[in-house]
Amino acid sequence: MSVSSDQAIIRVRDLVVGFGTQTVLNGVSLEVRRGEILGIVGASGGGKSVLLRTLIGLIHKRRGSIAIFGKDLDRASVEEMQAVERRWGVLFQQGALFSSLSARENVQFPMREHLTLSQTLYEEVATAKLEMVGLNIEDSRKLPAELSGGMVKRVALARALALDPEIVFLDEPTSGLDPIAAGEFDFLIKTLQQTLGLTVFMVTHDLDSLHTVCNRIIALADGKVVASGPLAAMLECDHPWVKAYFRGKRARGVSGTPASTH
Repeated sequence: MSVSSDQAIIRVRDLVVGFGTQTVLNGVSLEVRRGEILGIVGASGGGKSVLLRTLIGLIHKRRGSIAIFGKDLDRASVEEMQAVERRWGVLFQQGALFSSLSARENVQFPMREHLTLSQTLYEEVATAKLEMVGLNIEDSRKLPAELSGGMVKRVALARALALDPEIVFLDEPTSGLDPIAAGEFDFLIKTLQQTLGLTVFMVTHDLDSLHTVCNRIIALADGKVVASGPLAAMLECDHPWVKAYFRGKRARGVSGTPASTH
């Protein structure tokens, strides 16, 4: 799917977020374009996940504005906010599945909150979402404790897709996965983005994910955006943290190009 360079589906302006005397995000401004996979990278504790959680309303901001789908969230009514929230899905870092519910029941959970369907339809839609992420009927009956780490991530992704969202927020989606499982998950994200026309906001520290699936990358350091652009821009950036991350000993050491937008 082509990425529109002028259609921002998320707009953040001068965002300030902190806890007590600590300021975590200090004047962050960014845009997320419809149809892209945007990677958010930064040092541990640098505010990546705080940014994601602020965008979806789990953390209150001190200053700044957030607009999603053209709606200023500060000015949205309860009904308008609920309508916006239905248009996004979230995959949290550890999956955040309900331990007492089966995989299929976990996927059904947001549908039961927002939709009125027959039991048969709940079952059929949940099964279809699980198949979409590569899981079968037998897997759908298992509890989270019976699933591998990679399968937990897939169930969480299926749940994020339950209401057919336009935006998917992913918090460290490959964290805790071995390289093979992480590579498979990256491929799944890219395939679903292209197939469903999703906009993906992905917080990650995984260099392979940044290299293989992200159309654009935003780097956070010291509470601010210090670099923004395709992978080539990250490789050319002279900011000390960005330079160390993308050109340091653990980096690939390539002058690669960003993931294809088609």
